[in-house]
Amino acid sequence: MATSSTTYPVNIRGDLSAPPERGWWLIKWLLGIPHYVVLFFLFIAFVVVAFIAFWAILFTGKYPKSLFDFNVGVLRWAWRVAFYSYGALATDKYPPFSLDPDPNYPADLEIPYPEKLSQGLVLVKWWLLAIPHYIIVSIFTSGPAWQMKGWDWTVNNQVHHMSGWQVSCGGLIFIVAIFAGIVVLFTGKYPKDFFKLAMGFNRWSIRVAAYATLMTDAYPPFRLWDD
Repeated sequence: MATSSTTYPVNIRGDLSAPPERGWWLIKWLLGIPHYVVLFFLFIAFVVVAFIAFWAILFTGKYPKSLFDFNVGVLRWAWRVAFYSYGALATDKYPPFSLDPDPNYPADLEIPYPEKLSQGLVLVKWWLLAIPHYIIVSIFTSGPAWQMKGWDWTVNNQVHHMSGWQVSCGGLIFIVAIFAGIVVLFTGKYPKDFFKLAMGFNRWSIRVAAYATLMTDAYPPFRLWDD
């Protein structure tokens, strides 16, 4: 089973050609560490590149091609890791350490290079216009937190303090992936509806990321899928 998006200029592909192994997903947090480390530094560069591109677009209306290709590659890398790990848990094929397209990997991302971008929109789309999407994507990527405050008590005229604690619930992307992993663990099958939801949440989030980092002027649609 494969899903992709072609109507919006940010296209992600995910291919659930075979169900993952039943319990392999339980250690993917460990297997993904090398990618997480690399992505940490890549996203620092990603932000710097987006900042440079902002000024280039403002004055020339163009996103420098080499910088554009680099940032698309970072998003592609991140999407593959998410598809493998806790963004979908939809494959056991280890992601390549590469920014380049790979038709042999079950997840990929493409964004066509825009020959011309609006010099006016660049001033507002990444913060003002994107605010409604930021609110929605925050639900996809991060969940509510419950906090118990600390308390004080006195023994022999000495004040003692116990720190509070906080429990955070992952966003909808993480929750759907974990539920899918549990189903795979017990049945060996990845539920199609869970896969469609995981793809939809990720698709929406990646589209907003691309729009907010100035890769397209096309406003992201408020929908999870195109079919």
